[in-house]
Formats: sequence, structure tokens, C-alpha cells
Amino acid sequence: MKNSGDPANRSLTASPDFPTVETRPVAALIRSLRPRQWTKNLIVFFGLIFGEQLRNPEAVVRATLAFAIFCALSGVVYLINDIRDREADRMHPVKSRRPIASGAVGVEAAGLTALLIGAAAIAGAFVLTPAFGAVAVAYLTLLTLYSAWLKHIVILDVITLAAGFVLRAYAGAVAIDVEFSHWLLLLTLLSALFLALSKRRAELITLADDAKGHRRSLAEYSPYLLDQMIGVVTACTLLAYAFYTIDDETVLKFGTDALLWTVPFPLYGIFRYLYLVHQREGGGDPSETLLTDRPILLCVALWGLAVIWILYGPRR
Repeated sequence: MKNSGDPANRSLTASPDFPTVETRPVAALIRSLRPRQWTKNLIVFFGLIFGEQLRNPEAVVRATLAFAIFCALSGVVYLINDIRDREADRMHPVKSRRPIASGAVGVEAAGLTALLIGAAAIAGAFVLTPAFGAVAVAYLTLLTLYSAWLKHIVILDVITLAAGFVLRAYAGAVAIDVEFSHWLLLLTLLSALFLALSKRRAELITLADDAKGHRRSLAEYSPYLLDQMIGVVTACTLLAYAFYTIDDETVLKFGTDALLWTVPFPLYGIFRYLYLVHQREGGGDPSETLLTDRPILLCVALWGLAVIWILYGPRR
């Protein structure tokens, strides 16, 4: 019988992505791909929805394949990131539970898995369309550079993360060959910046004096500076969305200006998120916050339903 005091058998404090030190290699490897974080790739479907292709079965299938490919690419990026950051992660109160940092997954196994999944995903992307494949390569290259270098450069770190979301959104449009509004690309950039800056603020508060040791760029930030940046991005995001809903091109394309009535949803969602960041010390994991905070989850669901009803419902 194994000793209950054996480190391999001791549980760590619960965490959504890394609840325990996983002793089963395959399960630990799957957890290293962070499937809970793949919700970020739902933005791939924006091209399908706003390109008015939701009733097109072929477009739905292609968009779904694009989503699956980006989930695989995201998993590869997480593996690369965790391999490079395993020493720093061991000093973090939550990231130390990651399978690679905890030793549950070996570096060689993680590297080989990243290579195989990455090659398969890129090959699949080019099979879908060459243009989509090019965007997939750009995404993987950019996020690999982020893990290796850009994450340590102040301001460029959050811009790079936001650019990754823009590439996801653009890839979704390319996969089904529809035009994607410049307004929506701008909105994607701004909303992703908002989440990235909020995450940096949460990291800074959580790590306190250990922030510099965990990531060099954190030493260049302060809560005050991040609050100023978040304030600017918040205002720009809400204004950009409002202008998009009443833009002549938008009204002409959809044949209605009713999207203006959806503005209260992002308004509430952003304010709710700011409340969680400032009053509940949240924001450290945007994906988890968006999935577990019921008011935000309901807000996103209602916004999605409202948009689909306006774009696809009966018109007067």
C-alpha cells in the first residue's frame, strides 16, 4: 500500500484547470492542453454569425472544423508555454499545479505531443483552405513568439494576446470565405485587450512582491497604470460597438438598425467584469470567469440570442 504522505498522492487546493497533481500520464497530458480554455476559440464562429451563413450547412461544418483546429492549436500553444515557464510556474500559487510544472508530465512527452498535434492541425487547416492555413500558421507563430519572448515586453505582451484573438476571428471568416467587418476586428482587438489588461492586474495583485520573479513585464506595470489602460480600452470598446451597430454599412448589410438595442448587453457585461476585478479580486482567468459567473454567462447568452434573432429572425 502506498504511503498517504507520498507527494505523488497528495492533493492540491482545487483549481479549475489543474485540480490535483495528476498521477495518470494520459489524463495529465490532456489537462495540459487546457480544454476548459478552448471556449476562447468560440470567436471563430463570429464570421459564421455576422456573415449571415448560419443557415448554410456547409458553412456551419467548415466553421466547426475551423473551431476544432484552433482548439488543437491553442493546446499546442499551452504546451509550449508550460514547457518554457515550468520553473517560474513552480513558484506560482496556482500555476504550480500545472502537470508540466508539477512533474506529472515530462518535458519530452509534452514537446512530442505539441509537435504531433501542431503538425496535424496545420495540415488540416491547409486542407480546409490555403488562406485559412496561412492564418493558422500566423497564429501559431505569433503565440509561440509570445511564449518565448513577447510576454516579457511590457505593453507588447497584452497587444500580442489581443492580436491572437483577432487572428481567431479573422480565421473564422476566411474558413467560410466571407468578409469580416473592420468594426468587428477592431472590437475583437479592444475586448481582448480589456481581458488581457484585467488579467495582468489580477496577476499583479495576487503575486504582489513575487510578480517580477514570475514574469519580467509585470515589474513594469502597476495597478494604477493598468487601471488607466483598462479605462481607456473600456470606453473605446463600448463606443466602437455602438458605432458598429449604427454604421451605414452595417445597417445596409443586415437591413436593420436594431443591433443598437443590443448595446446594453456589452455595457453590463464589461461593468460586471470590472466589478469582479476590483471588488472580488477576480479576472486572473478570463475564461473561467466567463464560464462560472452566472450574471456574465446569462448576459452573453442573451446577447447572442438577441443578435441571432435580429439577424436571422422575421423582418418587418
